[in-house]
Amino acid sequence: MNNSHIYSHISDNELLERFYSTKDNQLLGILLQRYTLLLLGVCMKYLKNEEEAKDGVQQVFLKAITELHKYKVDYVKSWLYMIARNYCLMKLRDRHGKIPKEINDSMPLYAEETDKKAHEQKDNMLGLMEDSLDDLNDEQKTCVTLFYLHKKSYQEITETTGFTLMQVKSHIQNGKRNLKILVEKKLKKA
Repeated sequence: MNNSHIYSHISDNELLERFYSTKDNQLLGILLQRYTLLLLGVCMKYLKNEEEAKDGVQQVFLKAITELHKYKVDYVKSWLYMIARNYCLMKLRDRHGKIPKEINDSMPLYAEETDKKAHEQKDNMLGLMEDSLDDLNDEQKTCVTLFYLHKKSYQEITETTGFTLMQVKSHIQNGKRNLKILVEKKLKKA
């Protein structure tokens, strides 16, 4: 059932155009398959763990499938690279409480986000996230806002809210998961 050899002579842009006109997920799968090793390499470079890197590639694919059904992307390779990089940085932040400076400063940027469509997509997604944030329960909303928007550490959130460290971690983890679910529901309705 794998027809990727049929499309091997077709450029990424042609595959994308065919996907946008037909919405055939098989074309999208063939396109993403081309970048599996690149994305695995990016995730390994950041996460230094093969299983986490494989999970990262799957998360990038899921995000790409969702986003490409809604938005037009011109340069899929650099776009996928940025999704993978951002995913890994968020994983590292979750793991360490902040992004290690040496990783942030030493990584080259392959894609500039000066493109108008990229800004529109980002603004749209931020708007959906902001709307969805209000749908979280108060504890989750508070902890997620303090952690992600105000860049507070777990300890600072504990001191500010009076929650225990375990409660803070739980509210952030559950809030992040629920926020993702809420945003996905709103995207399906759009």
